[in-house]
Amino acid sequence: MEKRVRFKSSWLPWVLIAPQMAVVLIFFFWPAGQALYQSVLTQDAFGGSVAFVGMENFQRLFADETYLASFQTTALFSILVATSGLSISLLLAVMANRVLRGAGLYKTLLIWPYAVAPVVAGVLWLFMFASPMGVIAFWLRAVGIEWNHLLNSKHAMTLIVVAAVWKQISYNFLFFLAGLQSIPKSLTEAAAIDGASPWHRFWTIVFPLLSPTAFFLLVINVVYAFFDTFGIVDATTQGGPGKDTAILVYKVYYDGFKALDMGGSAAQSVVLMAIVITLTVIQFRYIEKKVNY
Repeated sequence: MEKRVRFKSSWLPWVLIAPQMAVVLIFFFWPAGQALYQSVLTQDAFGGSVAFVGMENFQRLFADETYLASFQTTALFSILVATSGLSISLLLAVMANRVLRGAGLYKTLLIWPYAVAPVVAGVLWLFMFASPMGVIAFWLRAVGIEWNHLLNSKHAMTLIVVAAVWKQISYNFLFFLAGLQSIPKSLTEAAAIDGASPWHRFWTIVFPLLSPTAFFLLVINVVYAFFDTFGIVDATTQGGPGKDTAILVYKVYYDGFKALDMGGSAAQSVVLMAIVITLTVIQFRYIEKKVNY
């Protein structure tokens, strides 16, 4: 029989969810409301004078070529981070699920990067790619590639993508490994007896059963690429060279705290929030249809 929890009083469930609701209200709805309010205002850096300007901040944004260019930069960066991170994590999880000897050490080493802060991850990879003393820069120069992320925009984009993917691999790996271990081995063993190749078994049995986990991680990685990679960009390229790696979340910080355009920065945060919400809704509306629960 199905078991259900029955509360004797009508107020107890509300008391139990009150702490979580307080966190959501204080750290999400309140800042979002403040951003909406400030996006229709213009004010000086110290808040001494405030004036209502309506949609003027948004009009200035979409007339700014550098801001429009940051959309393309963010789209490219997000696609590379999400696809590369999920692909590499899934490959590592499949390998870890098959390892027998030294499996615990192998899994522990793959989990460690998740404990590293984004800024630290950016600095680590910056040191390795720093020319001419960085280890990776030295290897690249040995094969004829003159690495310089300070002048070459493609090199700079590669640097922040590699750092962002490395930072997120551990999180993806944990969920993929848990999903793989929950799949009954009897299904793959039966397919193997019927003569199915490992590749065919993976795409026809394993991956469809893993699709709920993959869908969840897709949503998380898109949000991660849009928001949580600010520290990596700030620690490595500061949006350079020029503005070629200035993703939307970094531009919000730069215009607000360095250019001291509070209203424009608030308008950018509203646009960024709307983009992420729209992408999440699209993923749940269309991509989730292909998920096998």
